[in-house]
Amino acid sequence: MVDLLTVKYKQSGKSSNTNAMGMREMQARAFEAREAQYLLLKAPPASGKSRALMFLGLDKLINQGLKKVIVAVPEVSIGGSFKNTKLTENGFFADWTIEPENNLCTPGSETSDSKVSAFKRFMSDTTAKTMVCTHSTLRHAFKDVDVSLFDNVLLAIDEFHHTSADVENRLGTLVDAVMKSSSAHIVAMTGSYFRGDAVPILMPEDEEKFTQVTYSYYEQLNGYKYLKSLGIGYHFYTGSYLDAIHEVLDTNKKTIVHIPNVNSSAATGDKYMEVDHIIDAIGGDVVQDPITSVMTVTLKDGRKILVADLVDDSPRRPAVQKYLSEIKDADGMDIIIALGMAKEGFDWPWCEHVLTVGYRSSLTEIIQIIGRATRDSDNKTHAQFTNLIAQPDAEDEDVKVSVNNMLKAITVSLLMEQVLAPTVNFKPRSRIDPAETLPPGTVVIEDLTAPVSERVAKALENMDNIKAAILQAKDVVAPAVTEEVDAQVLNEVEIPKIVERLYPDLDESERQTVADIVHASMAIGSTGGLFDEGDLPPGAEFEPGSDPKDDGKGGKEPSDKVDRKFVLLGNKFVNIDNLNIDLIKQVNPFQGAYEILSKSVTTDVLKTIQDTVIGMRSDMSEEEAVILWPRIQEFKKTKGVDPAHTATDPYEKRLASALAYLRNKKRERVTNAS
Repeated sequence: MVDLLTVKYKQSGKSSNTNAMGMREMQARAFEAREAQYLLLKAPPASGKSRALMFLGLDKLINQGLKKVIVAVPEVSIGGSFKNTKLTENGFFADWTIEPENNLCTPGSETSDSKVSAFKRFMSDTTAKTMVCTHSTLRHAFKDVDVSLFDNVLLAIDEFHHTSADVENRLGTLVDAVMKSSSAHIVAMTGSYFRGDAVPILMPEDEEKFTQVTYSYYEQLNGYKYLKSLGIGYHFYTGSYLDAIHEVLDTNKKTIVHIPNVNSSAATGDKYMEVDHIIDAIGGDVVQDPITSVMTVTLKDGRKILVADLVDDSPRRPAVQKYLSEIKDADGMDIIIALGMAKEGFDWPWCEHVLTVGYRSSLTEIIQIIGRATRDSDNKTHAQFTNLIAQPDAEDEDVKVSVNNMLKAITVSLLMEQVLAPTVNFKPRSRIDPAETLPPGTVVIEDLTAPVSERVAKALENMDNIKAAILQAKDVVAPAVTEEVDAQVLNEVEIPKIVERLYPDLDESERQTVADIVHASMAIGSTGGLFDEGDLPPGAEFEPGSDPKDDGKGGKEPSDKVDRKFVLLGNKFVNIDNLNIDLIKQVNPFQGAYEILSKSVTTDVLKTIQDTVIGMRSDMSEEEAVILWPRIQEFKKTKGVDPAHTATDPYEKRLASALAYLRNKKRERVTNAS
């Protein structure tokens, strides 16, 4: 197994500490925005979004004059996060309580008439203040109540990425109606504010109405007490995954195994047989508890481990779920095998390793799965996500599918690379107040000669959305990962196309400005983010003018000056005060992925992947051909021949395609002129 990404953290304890009101750092940040009518809270798993909502909801009820708080969660099990909580014990001014009749996240049919009736009764009861229900109950009940009943009501949507602006998405339509036809307040909470299908969650005009509070993955994990590092890696197999799973399943680690969907190419079609095979791979004698249905496996070395089967959807599963919900310490479970469960909202803080078989089509789903292992717990210092995926085979009829799956799986690591790196904020010089103190990690954009427009500044507030769109565009990621696209083409052609699609009102100059800054952010994120001067490695090489030991006049600067920030571009460090956008344009933010991929597979498999990507690519564009023309000339000058379509190097092939395109255009012009 090889890690595509490993991130280390400083264990500052900051994200776990609480203030005088009992709020963690993220919760206090959200509470500062409590007056907002529409609030979008973006924070990672385990950061405390549920309790943040309690603080917000109680303030709106007690201090802002709202009548009710409705919390909608995607499934019944997540409703437990909003149970009665004594917040006053830690300094808050009120406790969070849910009357039993208003807790609609109890076992039973989510769409039953009784739950819809209970929702309608709650809306009509002037004394009822708080309710928890599922998204499904909310949708079904909404059809039977007048939208005016949501006036002066706080509607909180947990896991807001289940919503979208698509007309077929009923939850999205509901949110749109509530915003347009009532005075309701809305708190939208999510750990991953983008969807795997690339459909926007909100229409731009609705999104602009939301006050955004963002707490990054890096802030959360860097502020833990115990977790020091997170690894994201891949293990490639041939044949059946069942013959390879023993290579990556470590019985010494608290692990969740997610087997593939029954319709996936990685699945055998018999999920129960797959579970049996995994238990066989663990090895040893198995005894199942008749009450809890949890299995005790005695290994060959004499150790006993506990295994929970959540794939089994027989009447035994509720007993397993009940057991898991009541675990009090790390010794209560060792391995959980699941299919559609144990992902979003599942809380097993002792989990060290999530092993997922097969490619998952949704970036959001993968990020939620990774979140199962990133809880802070005293039993672990490292968390690991491993994706076990099929290795492409040139002889396979579905080679294009497997190549696609592999590249899309790697896309998740690229996205997490951006999400998990230390936050880098880009601030235009024209928008900096002379008395303003810039937060750590701020890179100043020199724009005094051509100030950044308000539209550009607004687009940059959603940089994570732009990155997600880029990383879901196969015409960008696939050729970039396989080194079949030039970094400048990426910056000046491909990324601006995506920015134009997301923000059609931007003019060409504004699009390129956004593209430059997004590309810079991705390039910096891909090389580790910002480095404190004191953390630079021994023997670090610097771009001219960036060496902290050189004052530029032949002398040396004081060695105790360690507050400057550096970024790694290529193999050299650059002081952010000297950062030049032209330098960044030459960086391929996907280079690291290619290097890992090339080390992880054989030369023949890599060539199969590259050849397939070439076949998948769209036709050469004029913009790309123009950018590549100087490289074609340089290639011919160096090699003495034109780049060839038959070359094994994918970059030379791309140059050949550009040359053919330009020659064809020249012939067309000659023909038209005659």
